[in-house]
Amino acid sequence: MNEKILIRPPQIGPVAPGTSQRPQPQVSGPSFETIFQGQLDGQTEVKFSAHALKRLESREITLNKDELAQLQEAVNRAEAKGAKESLILMDRMALVVSIKNRTVITAVDSGSLKENVFTNIDSAVIVKQ
Repeated sequence: MNEKILIRPPQIGPVAPGTSQRPQPQVSGPSFETIFQGQLDGQTEVKFSAHALKRLESREITLNKDELAQLQEAVNRAEAKGAKESLILMDRMALVVSIKNRTVITAVDSGSLKENVFTNIDSAVIVKQ
């Protein structure tokens, strides 16, 4: 009963170029590099909350392509300055935007600006057209 058991490690030879010893997991969706580069480029689009969409519709406010680009640029400028909640004043409207979430919270047309008080903002961006 004094038999010795000898266990030998498996022999590992050279690995052929372009192969690995472990199978690589399958990943779907955008790569980390794509997402990271988008964040660096500041190309993340501004979204609109359900409340903001209702306000835009009820006040008959529409944004054209140029105005959306100006809004995007205003959000980028506010973000660069460290803003969290910003009032963005455009030619014919005012928008309150969560800079961190890149989401428009509410919208007011120029005719309604006289009596409005904006609270819970830490910055304002004035967009010239």
